[in-house]
Amino acid sequence: MSLTDILSPSDIAAALRDCQAPDSFTPKKFFQISGMSKKSSSQLKEIFRILDNDQSGFIEEDELKYFLQRFECGARVLTSSETKTFLAAADHDGDGKIGAEGINVLIYR
Repeated sequence: MSLTDILSPSDIAAALRDCQAPDSFTPKKFFQISGMSKKSSSQLKEIFRILDNDQSGFIEEDELKYFLQRFECGARVLTSSETKTFLAAADHDGDGKIGAEGINVLIYR
C-alpha cells in the first residue's frame, strides 16, 4: 500500500506546494491540505505505518526531517527548526519520537 492509495495525489501535491519554501511547513496545515485530517483512525494508522521508514513503531527526529519526501521523493527536507517544532508538537511524552497516537492528537486538536 502507498500513500496515494489513501490520500489523493492532487491533495498531496497541493500540500507539498504550500510548504516548498524553507521554514514554511506547519504540520496541522499540511495534514489539512493533504486530506489526512479527514481520514479515519485506521487510515491514519496505515499512513503512519507507511511514514515510519524503519518500521520501529515510531517516527524519530532523523526520520522526521525526511517527512515530506515520504509523500514525494523530490520534496525538500524539513529544516532543523521545522523538525524540532513538529517533534515538540507531537511528542507528548518527551521521549524524542512520535507514535501513531501523537499524530492523531496533532491532527484532531
